[in-house]
Amino acid sequence: MNQPKKERFKTSVGGQALMEGIMMRGPKQMCCAVRKPDGTIETKLDPTPTHGVWTKIPLVRGAISMIESMIVGYRYMMYSAQVSMGDDYDPAEEETAFEKWVGEHLGEKAENALMTVAAVLGGLLAILLFTVLPTFLVGGVNRLLPLGRWGKVVLEAVLKVAIFLTYMVGISKMKEIHRVFEYHGAEHKTIACYEAGDPLTVENVRKYTRFHPRCGTSFLILVVIVSVFLYSVLPWGSIGLRVVCKLLLLPLVMGISYELLKWCGRSDNIATRIIRQPGIWVQHLTVFEPDDSMIEVAIAAITPVLPENPEEGKW
Repeated sequence: MNQPKKERFKTSVGGQALMEGIMMRGPKQMCCAVRKPDGTIETKLDPTPTHGVWTKIPLVRGAISMIESMIVGYRYMMYSAQVSMGDDYDPAEEETAFEKWVGEHLGEKAENALMTVAAVLGGLLAILLFTVLPTFLVGGVNRLLPLGRWGKVVLEAVLKVAIFLTYMVGISKMKEIHRVFEYHGAEHKTIACYEAGDPLTVENVRKYTRFHPRCGTSFLILVVIVSVFLYSVLPWGSIGLRVVCKLLLLPLVMGISYELLKWCGRSDNIATRIIRQPGIWVQHLTVFEPDDSMIEVAIAAITPVLPENPEEGKW
């Protein structure tokens, strides 16, 4: 039986599942591959963004990476939605009057700026849901049933994790999102195949695991866990003050989570296995087995971005 090979190296090449497609990001190029309604695969190549010295500063690079991933990911998600709809997509019907005015009068740069704003607003909504809401809920419970300091801390942590998991379970039940999560599995399998040094064929990719320790889902659950510990020292005297303090500390939370993810990706010991295990568990909600057509898309996306020398793209 054709068994998967062991990992030979850890690559920095990563990706994002899209609507009927996948975006892969290499050291120098990014490639978006999308399955069109006629069955063909359309690919789009762009240079990988660089941020100079900022990407080398621990803690700082985590926040920058998160924000950039949200903006770039949103743009590619919109692009994949358009391509996957094919002839059924009519930009004139989808655009609002304001979007039409922006396109006609301010041009492509303004449209890109609007997409950036939309991505940021999506991030703010996530902050509201996972950071602000649990604090206000605890405040409400405390008025009905007075809690001690650590009672509030524990309840807030439980609510935060519960809201996060409920959200993940909820969106995974949506048909379109479930397919995105299947493409997520194709992305992971393809990267695992590459890291094992196996030729990138559908047959080879299929045998690899859909779970990967260096995944965006793992990063998100790390953000949740780190925030629980970091926010536990904040004051509870004023709900508003606590929320402000949490927002100010959010870049630090993202920075610590990113460094932990980097460490867990580089090292394999008892400590790193414990830290990355929650991320693997949560991937059961966000990563599903793909079909062969999805694996084909993943291979089409990763092939153009692979460095000639794997050493250039090491994690």
